Amino acid sequence: MSELVVEVNNLSRSFGKTKALDCVDFQANRGKVYGLVGANGAGKTTLIKHLLGLLRAKSGTVRILGEDPVKKPASVLKHIGYLSEDRDIPDWMSIDELMRYTNAYHSGWDQSYADELLNTFSLDPAKKIKTLSRGMRAQVALISAVAHRPDLLILDEPSSGLDAVVRKDILNAVVRTISEEGRTVIFSSHLLEEVERLSDHVTMIHQGRVTLDSSLEMINNNHHCSSIRFAEQQHTPPKLESVVAISGEGRFWSAIHEGSTDSFGNTLQKIGGEIVESRHATLEEVFVSKVGREDLREQTQTIEGAK
Repeated sequence: MSELVVEVNNLSRSFGKTKALDCVDFQANRGKVYGLVGANGAGKTTLIKHLLGLLRAKSGTVRILGEDPVKKPASVLKHIGYLSEDRDIPDWMSIDELMRYTNAYHSGWDQSYADELLNTFSLDPAKKIKTLSRGMRAQVALISAVAHRPDLLILDEPSSGLDAVVRKDILNAVVRTISEEGRTVIFSSHLLEEVERLSDHVTMIHQGRVTLDSSLEMINNNHHCSSIRFAEQQHTPPKLESVVAISGEGRFWSAIHEGSTDSFGNTLQKIGGEIVESRHATLEEVFVSKVGREDLREQTQTIEGAK
């Protein structure tokens, strides 16, 4: 069986004069968790809609397990579990009714797994969905998305508006379990710390283009945050080829840079500087260096508004 679950090649999509996706390439292999990050309007949801077959590729190709999700929706969708940010499940049903309703559509439905998750989340199957809290609705929606044990689980902002306990339950107990079973998870999230904690691979989209696409290990190894000291006052930011973001004044500066610290230190010595201390950059720091602080502020406001 092929290791490649998702293959997107040269995908572009415009809405009027706005280019939502611009020559996007994306791949996802079995048994890994893929974090999809970017500011609002970056193109993440548009990409997800193409994966689900909700949008037809006008330019480029989309394949799920080798098949086109638009041309063969039934064949593709049976392999996908999907949780939207809206958690759009019918209010008038009880939890048990929703489980039985979803079961009817999936031949691979695993009721014992569904019961295990209901017990893990302390959910009463007799409860009406309209009486549930936002966090409980998210848990129920997730169970209905994963209990047929899909090859591909797509989570669009799964933690939006949820408290830390529910986020931990959902992402730790389910996402990691699925990936360890050899299944694939793609989740789009504004919470960069969460993406960093759970992902094997990170794809960053900015203004419709992929600006970073790498394993988390490689991102960590290749991006550093270093405190710099110069012998002389610097009246303008020092220009260094490997630096993607720099701030400070006078003799003391802080830089996010790519490559090894040894190489960076050697470059600094040539212009009268030295590294005071250095560490791996966080995903948030890499995000800011790639797309700007204003987009991070926009994300933070969106998260706070959803709570």
